[in-house]
Amino acid sequence: MLRRSQLIDRNPVFWLGNPGCAGRRAGTSALTLDLTEKAFEMTGIAGKALTEAISTFLFVFSIIGAVNSGSPLTPLAIGLALGVLVYAAGHISGAHLNPAVSFGVLLRGGIGVVDFVAYIVAQFIGGALAALVSFVVWPHAEKATKISVGPAFLVEALFTLVLVWVVLNVATSKDNDNNSFYGLAIGGTVFVGATAVGGISGGGFNPAVALGLSISGQFDWANLWLYIVAPLVGAAVAALLFRVLSSNDAKASA
Repeated sequence: MLRRSQLIDRNPVFWLGNPGCAGRRAGTSALTLDLTEKAFEMTGIAGKALTEAISTFLFVFSIIGAVNSGSPLTPLAIGLALGVLVYAAGHISGAHLNPAVSFGVLLRGGIGVVDFVAYIVAQFIGGALAALVSFVVWPHAEKATKISVGPAFLVEALFTLVLVWVVLNVATSKDNDNNSFYGLAIGGTVFVGATAVGGISGGGFNPAVALGLSISGQFDWANLWLYIVAPLVGAAVAALLFRVLSSNDAKASA
């Protein structure tokens, strides 16, 4: 008759102290973890769109916070926030965070129509959610930014043109491939625009931001069309300039 010790020795799989059993258990755990990670792994357009939604949410929430702070450093805070998020999300989605930028990249040939639609839907959702969540921290603005339509339209279109042109040149051009300054250039452009013309238009340069600021009360709903149309006009001109001035640039990804 076999003693208990012999039974254990002959059935090492039941012996917790046996290295073979430990290896099997470790292998099983690793396999389970790998399957779990794959189950929650989000790739392709879904992952990119989610990244755009999250990043736009954080950007718009930061803008609302900066505006509510009343600090003279608000334009700098907004520019830095954009730069940081561009560095964080750029390797996943290209970090557009702006329907006008996505429109410019589309016209440049950097993304397809399906990606473009997914991006702008995600960006608008992110901007709207940021405004709604901001009410937990800050109240609805008492009064919206007062603007004159003509000058506001001009500066929104002009500085969005500059922003999109910078994005196309530093983030999609093969001549600047793998550079490390793209986030600073993009964030710096928004900082300059917000400082230069923020008092004229409110410094939107981004339809998703405009939606968020309309919900939070900083922008007047009656002017939302301006903050959508003017940036798209600027983005279209920027894409045209890029195609004309960089006609030999064959890089097709943003």
